[in-house]
Amino acid sequence: MSGALDLSHLRRWPDVEAPGLVAADAADRLILDESGGARAALGPGELTVIGDGYGALTLGAAAAGAEGIRVHQDPLSGEAALAANARRLMPQATFASLPLDAALVSGARVVLLRLPRSLEALADIAATVAAAASPDVVVYAGGRVKHMTTAMNDVLRGAFERVDVTHARAKSRVLIARTPGAVPPPEARAARIDGLEIRAFGGAFAGARIDIGTRLLLANLPSSPAGGTAEDPWIDFACGTGVVAATWARRHPGARVYASDQSAVAVASANATMRANGVFDRVEVARDDLLSRRPDASASLIALNPPFHSGAAVSDRVAPRLFRDAARVLRPGGELWCVWNSALRYRPELERIIGPTRQIARDPKFTVTASTRR
Repeated sequence: MSGALDLSHLRRWPDVEAPGLVAADAADRLILDESGGARAALGPGELTVIGDGYGALTLGAAAAGAEGIRVHQDPLSGEAALAANARRLMPQATFASLPLDAALVSGARVVLLRLPRSLEALADIAATVAAAASPDVVVYAGGRVKHMTTAMNDVLRGAFERVDVTHARAKSRVLIARTPGAVPPPEARAARIDGLEIRAFGGAFAGARIDIGTRLLLANLPSSPAGGTAEDPWIDFACGTGVVAATWARRHPGARVYASDQSAVAVASANATMRANGVFDRVEVARDDLLSRRPDASASLIALNPPFHSGAAVSDRVAPRLFRDAARVLRPGGELWCVWNSALRYRPELERIIGPTRQIARDPKFTVTASTRR
């Protein structure tokens, strides 16, 4: 069971909060319940949690007695939500947020995992656990049935000799993996497209390719924009694998670019992309929720392909949150170049939050706009 902590008291903040967007769900509760017996036998530091949305697994396990929990959450907003929930509900919980690498799982005997939707992300997680965790590690990997496929079982079987499937409960299910095999640690996928080297670890948006929205944006970016200096770098906001940042740096030798994403796997991928293209010394890649590291009124040009998911949920509140921080960082007269699915009708929001907005390009699915900061 999930101990004394009432998971319904968890919040998603600083991530988007809205009716229907929950901080804990039935899958979190099922993972905790299925793993309860195994966790009871653990010593300090023997539990790892991966993919915890907002702290349900970490704090649920801490409430049941787990100490020294190691945690990896891909979005930085998830880390912040876990820390905020711990301060408010369980200040005595002991945990540390770590990257997805050997140190996260070394010696771990139980791993609690919220299944990612990307099979490549799951493969990278499974390989990391199998390569570095204790030989007797047991992985409790759960999710909502509507987001699970039998291919996930196959991915886990590629890294573990035994995978069992629990009965479904409340439209959730848990896969239990045991006996890790001999698998190498994960490496970035690689592709060369239109002369650009792209590197992507599992779960990075678009993977080792250029999605059609970004391709339209690249084809229409201004040829001689203002900025591009150390004091006023061009900003690739929500950079993903860093395709825009790397393209800018290649097109404009000597220019400075700042690429930002809250996803740990995106930042790792973007850094690998910069190295592969020989522009690592001119592109700063930062893991940041929004653009909190950038001062007000400090940029002349920002490019953005905004996400429209908050976790597994589609939400129209994600992009306006990014627009507002772009408005804060842009200088008066600076421009936000944005590509978006035309059906989302972002132009009124861009006009309201940034300023006058003009259409630059449009194809059957996407629109590129440039908004000038008032």
